[in-house]
Amino acid sequence: MLANKNILLGITGGIAAYKTTFLVRKLIKAGANVKVVLTESASSFVSPLTLATLSKNPVVTSFVSKEENQVDWNNHVELGLWADYMLIAPATANTMSKMANGTCDNLLLAVYLSAKCPVFIAPAMDLDMYKHGSTKASLTALKSFGNIIIPAASGELASGLVGEGRMAEPEDIISFVENEIAKNLPLRGKKVLITAGPTYEAIDPVRFIGNHSSGLMGFELATCAANLGAEVILVSGPSKYTVDHSFVNLIKVVSADEMYAEVHQHYKNIDIAICAAAVADYKPKTKASQKIKKKTEEFSIALVKNKDILFSLGEQKTNQFLVGFALETENEIENATGKLKRKNLDAIVLNSLNDSGAGFGKATNKITFIDTNLQIKTFELKTKAAVALDILNEIIQRLDA
Repeated sequence: MLANKNILLGITGGIAAYKTTFLVRKLIKAGANVKVVLTESASSFVSPLTLATLSKNPVVTSFVSKEENQVDWNNHVELGLWADYMLIAPATANTMSKMANGTCDNLLLAVYLSAKCPVFIAPAMDLDMYKHGSTKASLTALKSFGNIIIPAASGELASGLVGEGRMAEPEDIISFVENEIAKNLPLRGKKVLITAGPTYEAIDPVRFIGNHSSGLMGFELATCAANLGAEVILVSGPSKYTVDHSFVNLIKVVSADEMYAEVHQHYKNIDIAICAAAVADYKPKTKASQKIKKKTEEFSIALVKNKDILFSLGEQKTNQFLVGFALETENEIENATGKLKRKNLDAIVLNSLNDSGAGFGKATNKITFIDTNLQIKTFELKTKAAVALDILNEIIQRLDA
């Protein structure tokens, strides 16, 4: 959710500032670009050098920076415009009062007043300060300006008192921000099931039948769906790829039978299902318990059909929007539309191995999207991340229709 987002973190002078080192680490791990603005008092609680090292960006504390007889101006307007989101944590009673009343006596407040992005505020102070009428008035005013308040937690405070006023923990702050961002996304509240990768069908403990699918297309679909607000279940066969997103539950399987079981366990609660996996059509009739030795010039393996996962989902479909993939080498449109009807799909994504840059093991793909009304839309060659967005946009249009 925060990948490639510009996060401007403002830190004010409270003991909870020590938590911001962990907060910056978690923001960076989530893929965000982070810049930090400290108030002068905040630098007594947390080291600018530590924050600069963790954020990989210089930390600014005042309008003017002086280094080796060189004077640089820290432009508060540019900082405010750079940010996709501003987060002030911890926000002391003093700083919130100034923000509520338009006081601008330090760089952080000037950046806040210049910011055009959503602003999240995580209050932190002692119990009686948090309950004071002036603090409540500041919070009310800040909310009225459109700022988003991250509620303070209850617990042991620096004074030794126990009660409300603790700054929310870094992981809770990030979850709160992600959930707020997700509220306005088109797939918010939707559950999406995606299959990815190949399946490996064991011949013996060493060998298997498989294919060249890398799983990248499915993983890009999962990441994109999550970034659009969906809760994603990604069922993947063997793949080198992984996904680190709080909205994605990655379930790893090996065989077609394992994928079938996992998919059907979740399918009834799903809004959208996208079957991007390259599931093996056949598996060995029997699996040898020991490694098969090389003894003869010829060797035959009896194969039996795997269960057709996509067909079974089409049979059981109720309200799900079901999408399949078709990889074709000839009569592409005819074969894809036949599969669309035969398997009771709502749409199918056609890949042709005749298109340069498309197919297994590539970073790019070229698709044709065909829906149940046989509306056909062909896209140019793109990265698989861009293709994932095209596919999901086509699905969203039909959900809203």
